[in-house]
Amino acid sequence: MISTDAVVPAVDAKGEPDTRTATGNIFLVGMMGAGKTTVGRLLSHFLEKTFYDSDREIQKRTGVSIPTIFEIEGEAGFRRRETEILSELMNARNIILATGGGAVLSGANRTMLKHGGTVIYLRTSIDDLWRRTRHDKNRPLLQTSDPRARLAELFVQRDPLYRETAHIVVESGKRSPRHLAQSLAQQLTISSRTG
Repeated sequence: MISTDAVVPAVDAKGEPDTRTATGNIFLVGMMGAGKTTVGRLLSHFLEKTFYDSDREIQKRTGVSIPTIFEIEGEAGFRRRETEILSELMNARNIILATGGGAVLSGANRTMLKHGGTVIYLRTSIDDLWRRTRHDKNRPLLQTSDPRARLAELFVQRDPLYRETAHIVVESGKRSPRHLAQSLAQQLTISSRTG
């Protein structure tokens, strides 16, 4: 079981410290509202890496919002675009990427992420996720008659996929984004030095 403030150290397939973290790419996964973009921006500052947000990259390239893409192309169309962006960003170096909450639904995406760098799962309770997302109208999957129940359903579906993909799992709900990013930066730097 993971404690509230735990940072699970990065390890490779042999259980040795993962040395890719300070020099390689870092990918943040987790539910909508987990803080991937906020923590990712701060972490990129601390580790001197370039920050990307896959949803923002999709919006920049299409010129429309995520809800508009869902409306026109459906979730399947959005997921295709998401995989294209992830494939492209896998070729970048020294980046931190905040992925969309559903990026892990694709087995191909999970494999790309896991082998392309260090994956950090920002795990947050449903209560915290609900508090952060309940007024956000830019979350197409929560535009239902019972958005909290939908959020809980998505969490149950996705939590095992995030865990499967991640090298590091962090309980992110109880700390400020800045404190969390500082803690991660320190852990990642230590892991890369001791490898």
